[in-house]
Amino acid sequence: MTSGLDGIIAADTVLSHSDPALPGLWLRGVPLEQAVHTLGFEGTVALLWSGFAGEGLTRESVLQGLGAGRVRAFERLDRWLADAASRPPVEAARLCLAAMPDDAAPADIAGALAVGVAAILRRRQGAPPVAPDPALTTAADFLRMLKGAPAAPASVRALDAYFTVAAENGLGPSTFAARVIASTRASLACAVLGGYCAFTGPLHGGAPGPVLSMLDEAAASGDIEGWLDRKLAAGERILGFGNRAFPNGDPRADLLAAALHRLGVDNARSRFAADFQQKAEAALARHRPGRALRPNLELNAALLLDACGIPADAFTPTFAVARATGWLAHAMEQQQTGRMIRPTSRYTGPAPA
Repeated sequence: MTSGLDGIIAADTVLSHSDPALPGLWLRGVPLEQAVHTLGFEGTVALLWSGFAGEGLTRESVLQGLGAGRVRAFERLDRWLADAASRPPVEAARLCLAAMPDDAAPADIAGALAVGVAAILRRRQGAPPVAPDPALTTAADFLRMLKGAPAAPASVRALDAYFTVAAENGLGPSTFAARVIASTRASLACAVLGGYCAFTGPLHGGAPGPVLSMLDEAAASGDIEGWLDRKLAAGERILGFGNRAFPNGDPRADLLAAALHRLGVDNARSRFAADFQQKAEAALARHRPGRALRPNLELNAALLLDACGIPADAFTPTFAVARATGWLAHAMEQQQTGRMIRPTSRYTGPAPA
């Protein structure tokens, strides 16, 4: 058996395909870069959900559906928001999903996270939640609900690119968890909640949040190379590098770097991050020879979300606003197979008496 189930095919899917050799990621045959530049987030969700959440889905129909889902989610805020007030955003978002009824439609589940995360952060600031505008895109409305005013178009475009890049990435741990739950015929709400719980781990969706702290620590050391050498010699992981699905480079990292460039981010942190990335790649080549530890999406994701005004401890819930649409696509696809996922374990304990 391969450790970590590497190379084990656990599902057939039409949703996405990655090619580590190129590298590349395709969503139902559409290159990810095309999805970012021509479909946008709502168009990408239409692509992923088509045939599962309805036939003939379009960007416009999904935009309307997600907008209506946000409106319904806002009406349900009083069911959970007060209980979440004292919790950090990652935990509070879990309460948001746990409050969803079992018969919730896909657009309602996705809309709940967009409304919920913004409301959680507003509540922490002592400000009331802002009602959604269903006519806006998810990115535009999320930033508007967060800030209490319309966001700059450049920020909306950058966040839309991020949401599109983050929506789907194959059978990662959280997506697999969602499919396992869906295979039991549990509700879509349960599947997304389970996917989110897996997502919060620091080796998965919880990774982008600490990236800014890592950059600040490296900058404070005054010696990037020495800091990297000490960390790697101690066996520590350098955040922002390495992805088992993309050993030859993560295409999402390049797309987010381009989005950052279009956003015009040019500050001390972004300039330091560029220098840090070059030095980290060299240090990883020295300390981990033979291993392909190329940049993944974490570093540029953290810089982009920070530039959009999203607090670092809310990076994971914000990531989930996008990834929930991918979990839903996989859960709906799994429900059509009619087969419960039930792998077999290999016993390694003491021999029976």
